[in-house]
Formats: sequence, structure tokens, C-alpha cells
Amino acid sequence: MNPSNTLSQPKTVSPPLEKKFPEGQWTSGLCDCFDDPSNCVITCCCPCITFGQTAEIIDRGNTSCGIAGLLYYVTASVGCGWLYACTYRSKLRGHFSLPEAPCADWLVHCCCCACSLCQEYRELKTRGADPSIGWQANVDKWSQDKLQPPFVAAGMGR
Repeated sequence: MNPSNTLSQPKTVSPPLEKKFPEGQWTSGLCDCFDDPSNCVITCCCPCITFGQTAEIIDRGNTSCGIAGLLYYVTASVGCGWLYACTYRSKLRGHFSLPEAPCADWLVHCCCCACSLCQEYRELKTRGADPSIGWQANVDKWSQDKLQPPFVAAGMGR
């Protein structure tokens, strides 16, 4: 093979593949917390941060990270944080048509709250939202990249 021939040939660049997600399935398991070790540590130390970040995305910016995190902290301090958090798991499942797995949302949050918060955070990240930057920054990023938000109808914003 002549090296000069390979240099003169135009390079073909294939278009990026669209991410396909399993229909009606979570993209990671409940116990896959170490798939995102930094989020796992944050969630174990201060679950109200992870909850606030995911709640802001799930509520499409209508609830701020700070308010959601504070409400989670208050409800968790009286032993009911799981009850508040399970409502957001249900909303997330509704956005992506996910099954109530491995068991009922309230039971997942009651028994494995940190694991469920990590799973919900990973689900949002995998499907194109970065909970750590907030709703508006995600909307700006999607607009700049000319992407359709993962679960928002066109034109919807804060």
C-alpha cells in the first residue's frame, strides 16, 4: 500500500449515533451506585443535594434545587424523607415510561433511599440531562446544541 494514496483519500466521518434506550426499562440497576462514584459519595453524605438536583430537573425548573433539597431535609429529619422522594421517582418513571421496579416506589425509597436517589440521578444523566447544573443550564445547553430535551415538549421552558 502506498502511503501517499492513503493521505490523499478523503476521510469519511460517520454521523454520531443517536442514543437508543431500552423501551420501558431503567438504564441502570438500583444497586449500580458505583457507576457514578462521585454522586454515590455525595448522596451518602448529603442525600438532600442529590434529591434537590433531580427534583429540579424532574419538575422542569418549577421547583428549585435548594427548595426541594430543603424540603427533603426537613421531611427526612422527621423520618419521612422517603415518602417525599418516592413521589419524584413516580414522576421520573412517568416521564420515561419506566416500570415500578424492583418494587413499589415507596418501598424502594423506604428501604434503599440512597440507592434509589443515585439511580434516578444516573437515569437523568444517561437520558441527556445533567442534574448537577440545574434546569436552566440544561435548557441553555440543549438550545445551544440544537437538541430536543429528553422529556419536554418543544417550546417548554422555565
